[in-house]
Amino acid sequence: MNKILLLWRMTRYNLQIVFSGKFIWFLLASIAFFLFISTMMAFNDSNIQIKDIYDSLVFPGMLLMFYPTVFGIQHDTDSRTIELLFGIPDYRFKVWLFRILIIFVFVFILLIAFAFAAWILFEPIPIVEFAFHLMFPLIFLGSMAFWVSTIIRNGNATAVVMVILGIILSIFSEMLRNSYWNILLNPYQVPSDLNPQIWAKIIFKNRIFLTAGSMVFLLAGMLKLQKREKFI
Repeated sequence: MNKILLLWRMTRYNLQIVFSGKFIWFLLASIAFFLFISTMMAFNDSNIQIKDIYDSLVFPGMLLMFYPTVFGIQHDTDSRTIELLFGIPDYRFKVWLFRILIIFVFVFILLIAFAFAAWILFEPIPIVEFAFHLMFPLIFLGSMAFWVSTIIRNGNATAVVMVILGIILSIFSEMLRNSYWNILLNPYQVPSDLNPQIWAKIIFKNRIFLTAGSMVFLLAGMLKLQKREKFI
């Protein structure tokens, strides 16, 4: 019971740190963007398909993932807590890896809420499955943002770099629309000229690619965080 209580207190404390400050504005922006896209879809397309609903949830998910992964290092620096963190043995795994897991779980819960709203507004969809598929590209981009933030060590500069990278990745996503290298691959947009079994294999390879890339970015970020002199 003491361990469970301690874990709950750690989770609550880190939630207050990770999602403090400007996160509420990113949450409101993601809700506003989702409602805007939903309204446009409802007025412009009477035959809304499941692939369209998936696309409408990608960008709000990015906004949810953006603030805590981009501005996390900046927040510790501004609040003067990063020096204390360096005093904890293996702090980058005990503190930052734990925070990142909290970010991913919290974003997953919010995506379930968005998918439930889409279920009400449009048509019944597999809510948990939707959130599960959305988490692959979001975790990849969130891990990349975390790694970039450990290199730049400034939230605003990291945000600019991630926006530029996001534009580049979106261009490549259009070029690699049906390839498993496409980071924003829509699993529900099955090509009409492709066998469903082949498409399932492409989706599987894409998820492996995104998972491996996320792990590489996280490990690279953790290794960067061990260089104390660059952050203090």
